[in-house]
Amino acid sequence: MVIVTRIRREVLTLPAAELGPDNPLPPLRLLEDGGTAHALQAVGDHRVDGRDREDLPRDMARQLGHEPLRSLLPVRIRDGYGRARTPRGFDALVIENDRLRATVLPGLGGRVASLVHLPTGRELLYRNPVFQPANLALNGAWYAGGIEWNIGATGHTTLSCAPLHAARVPAPDGWGHRARRSGSGGEMLRLWEWERLRDLPFQVDLWLPDGSDFLYAGVRVRNPHEHPVPGYWWSNTAVPEDRRIVVPAEEAWESGPERRLHRVPVPAYDVQPPYPADWFYDIPDGRRRWIAALDADGHGLVQTSTDELRGRKQFVWGSGPGGRRWQEWLGGPGTGGYREIQAGLARTQLEHVRLEAESEVSWLEAYGPLSAASPENVAERLELALPRAELDAAYAAWKPYADTEPGELLATGSGWGALEVLRADWKLPGTPFAQPTLTEEQAPWRELLRTGTLPEPRRVRPPGPTLVAPHWRDMLETAPATPHTEYHLGVAQWHAGDRAQAVRSWERALPLAPSLWPLLRCLAVADQEYGQHERAAERYADAFDDLCRERRDDGETWTAACAALGREAIEALLRVRRVADARAVWEALLPAIRERGRFRLLEAELLLAEGRRAAARAVFDAGFEVADLREGSDAHGRLWARLGDEPLPARYDFRMRPQGL
Repeated sequence: MVIVTRIRREVLTLPAAELGPDNPLPPLRLLEDGGTAHALQAVGDHRVDGRDREDLPRDMARQLGHEPLRSLLPVRIRDGYGRARTPRGFDALVIENDRLRATVLPGLGGRVASLVHLPTGRELLYRNPVFQPANLALNGAWYAGGIEWNIGATGHTTLSCAPLHAARVPAPDGWGHRARRSGSGGEMLRLWEWERLRDLPFQVDLWLPDGSDFLYAGVRVRNPHEHPVPGYWWSNTAVPEDRRIVVPAEEAWESGPERRLHRVPVPAYDVQPPYPADWFYDIPDGRRRWIAALDADGHGLVQTSTDELRGRKQFVWGSGPGGRRWQEWLGGPGTGGYREIQAGLARTQLEHVRLEAESEVSWLEAYGPLSAASPENVAERLELALPRAELDAAYAAWKPYADTEPGELLATGSGWGALEVLRADWKLPGTPFAQPTLTEEQAPWRELLRTGTLPEPRRVRPPGPTLVAPHWRDMLETAPATPHTEYHLGVAQWHAGDRAQAVRSWERALPLAPSLWPLLRCLAVADQEYGQHERAAERYADAFDDLCRERRDDGETWTAACAALGREAIEALLRVRRVADARAVWEALLPAIRERGRFRLLEAELLLAEGRRAAARAVFDAGFEVADLREGSDAHGRLWARLGDEPLPARYDFRMRPQGL
């Protein structure tokens, strides 16, 4: 019996932590980099030593320096999540034929959470049994498991925990080695959004040809601008940790805890070093692009693509205590670890490619089961399961469908794409950014576009997000110079690298601003960047006092503002040894904020600064969890070392590199 491929709705219930509110403070700096291997995924300005760069291929060396990310603006940091998990239902979209079942989470970055081979019942991916955000994405919240679509800049995308648009679209006629030609291609699931770091629309078309053993993913990234834009894409797949990784390469570019990129022979299939590591495989030109993850019996997953997606990579957490702790942190104890196999536009994740003006780049990926008697015959088995020529033909068949307008809408993403389309009147066939998706967040910017004036907020609350692209900055510069406009203009100027002018804009706004703390906080960050730490501490203290006076309630928005500003203020005050003032800020925080793990760690540092070593040690003994601990951070270890000579307890050991590196 032929089962025609269709898409259906489902609810996936998992023990889940709440995402919480975004941080309302504009991210004037990148999140801290732990300086470790997998932190390549968490930060946009990883540096390659000059001595290493000389040994790199010319195009690779050029792309390593091509417009790395310097700012997270206009997106916001997502750090409002905790670690208390309760059962929660997630809207899921299931694509199924008689061979495979794929479960997609449109509200969480379009993640393919599960891919099951129905004849054997095997799960082909690492399926995380929990939803637990952690601080690994460029802007914070990220979760482990499944297949993720990373766009923007080096790192896990800012859309990791964000909703995407989703809709049904007609699929090409049956393509796949076992597809049954029925004259009807069934349905595709289209996911699309507007990536805001680079201002690029993208789409992912997922479909299962009838009778096919492979999930196809047609990907397109478009540059609608009249100027080149740096491009980045890596499809990341989590697989069980015990899998052996096979790839058609003899050499790889390795990056370990020492943060050096150097050429090495391809490691053993089941490599597991003591510390996290990345291997970017150097697949020779002309060879088919694929990577496989197989169990001890030779069964597992293979990912392959058309040649445009040239890069392949493996990441492991390592066998050391820090890597094991991170695995437990992301999935819970006893859930089994994972490693990642990945595919990208460039050889390494440190590179950005040049997308020419008014151009696009597209390719086709395929994910499916593979069984091989030995690693040496994986390529042969893949060619039998999905011939390279057939994949190329499927890509050619999909291309005309990429412009097909979506049918039934299944999920809604953000309104930022609609705002950009409204501004520029872009025509983007296949990925409609409809005006009904505009929300309250976009309303003031739509008014600026319509009238040339940025409206004043209707009620007292923390400022909304700032748009920073050159066209929005130009509009802010010509708008009436109200304090509210000057604040946003300063943020846009800071993003553009015009820091002196940003400071002038914020200072101009101070005398007439009804709300001082957002301006004082921006000026404090500027002071820190210029090395004026005493003045920064003073401004932080004043900003926090003003926020406490202005705060209208203990609701989610104001609490997020108090937590974010309070943390920065305490850290700034401790840096210049104004311990009593740091204590005053601490005491002014809401009890619920002080109980968070991040603030328990900060309390231990404050107690130590006050000379209360035993009390600081008691904080560690009582136990706490820093939900938004940055990947690669050694904050626990550094503070613990100041408390005595005992070994760092395992629950606090997140170290990802040897001591001294």
